Amino acid sequence: MLDTVKTRRAPLDPIETASRDEISALQLTRMKDTLKRAYEGSPFYRRKFDEVGVHPDDLKTLADLAKFPFTVKQDLRDNYPFGMFAVPQDQIARLHASSGTTGKPTVVAYTKNDIEMWAEVVARSIRAAGGAPGDILHNAYGYGLFTGGLGAHYGAEKAGCTVIPVSGGMTERQVTLIEDLKPSIIMVTPSYMLSILDAYRAAGLDPRASSLKVGIFGAEPWTNAMREEIEHAFDMDAVDIYGLSEVIGPGVAQECVETKDGLHIWEDHFYPEVINPETGEPVAEGEKGELVFTSLTKEAFPIIRYRTRDLTRLLPGTARSMRRMEKVTGRSDDMIILRGVNIFPTQIEEQILKCAGLSPHYEIVLSRQGRMDTMTVRCECKEGESAAHVAGEASRELMHHIKSVIGVSSRVEVVEPGGVMRSVGKAKRVRDERPER
Repeated sequence: MLDTVKTRRAPLDPIETASRDEISALQLTRMKDTLKRAYEGSPFYRRKFDEVGVHPDDLKTLADLAKFPFTVKQDLRDNYPFGMFAVPQDQIARLHASSGTTGKPTVVAYTKNDIEMWAEVVARSIRAAGGAPGDILHNAYGYGLFTGGLGAHYGAEKAGCTVIPVSGGMTERQVTLIEDLKPSIIMVTPSYMLSILDAYRAAGLDPRASSLKVGIFGAEPWTNAMREEIEHAFDMDAVDIYGLSEVIGPGVAQECVETKDGLHIWEDHFYPEVINPETGEPVAEGEKGELVFTSLTKEAFPIIRYRTRDLTRLLPGTARSMRRMEKVTGRSDDMIILRGVNIFPTQIEEQILKCAGLSPHYEIVLSRQGRMDTMTVRCECKEGESAAHVAGEASRELMHHIKSVIGVSSRVEVVEPGGVMRSVGKAKRVRDERPER
C-alpha cells in the first residue's frame, strides 16, 4: 500500500525540513510571546508565575522554560469554565470541552486565528499520513464538544479533501457509507475501527476490498500489534495522530506514512518536554517519562508546561526534521498497580493479540479477594469461533503470556463475539471494582 500512497503525496511545508537551529530560534521567539500573552491576559497565569517568582522576561533560552510552573488538569477544573483564558470573550470564536474520559470535562477556547492554526496542523498531519487534495475522507470522530470531529473536519478541508462528516455510532451505516461513497482515508479511534471491522465481517463483506487506503487513528493509546491487525484486515496503511483538547485537539503530532516510526511533533506550534512523573525534573534526552507541552501560537488559551500524563520519549526527526515522540505506551494516571507491578492496558492488549483464537476486544476487571487484588481479563473469541471451543486453550495461553511478559498472575474469561461492550469513542479498558482500603 505504501508505494501507492507515496505517489499521491502533497509537498511538505518548508518548516518541516528546516534545520534544528531554525526551529529552535522560531520556538524561542514564539515562546517569549506566549509567556507574555499568558502573563498579561490570564489572571491565572499571572498569579501562578508570581507565586513562584518568575516573569516572562526571565526566559532567555529554551532551557529557561524549566523555571516556569507546570499546568495540570486540576487547574482547568478549578478555574471552570473561563478562568484561564487570555483574551476577552468577544475574541473567542469557539468553545470545546474535553471528552471527560477520566473526570469532569474541561473547557477550552479558540480565536479565529487559533482555529486557522489548528486546521493547518491537522492538514499537515493528513498530508504526512499520505492524504492529498481530492481524497475523500470518512470522518468518524465524534462531532460536538469533543475536539476530534471538528478538528479533523476543518483540517481535512484545509488539506483539500472531500469530507464525509459521519461522526461516531451507527456502525452498520458506517460500512454502508464506506462502500457507497468510496473514501480513501478514514479518521477514527482505533478501538472503533475494530467495531467497523466486525460490522464488515457481519455483513459478509471483504474489508480488504474496500476503498480505504489510509487510516489515521488517535484519541487513545494503541499498539503496533493492533496496527498490524488493522492493516492486514483492510489492506491499508494505519498511522497514529496525537492531540489533546488542552493543547489544541488532534494535530499536535503525526506519524508519517513512509516511516511509521513515531509521531513527528509540529514543533513550530507546540514545544515538548519529557519529565520524570514523580519528581517533575526533565529526563535525559531519549529517556522515557511524562510528556509536557507548551503552546507557542495559541491566543485564546495559551497553555504553559501542561502535564499530559502520557508516557513516551522524544527522539530525533527522521521523515521530518522535527522531533518525534514514541507511541504513547499509557498514561501515568491510568496505570494499574497490581500487587506492586505497574501495568498498562496496552501491555495486556499486546498479549491478547498473540493468541490466535482471541479478538482485540477486551476489558480488564480489577477486584479484591480478602487482602489480595486480582485482575481478570475479559476478551472475546474471534468471529466464527465459539467461546466454549477456544476458552480453555486460549485462557491458558493468555495467562501464560501475561505472567511471563508482565510478571503477574491473572484470570482470563473468554466470551462470545460481542460479549465485550463496544466503544463509539475512546475505549474504557479498565473496570475497577476494588473497594477503597
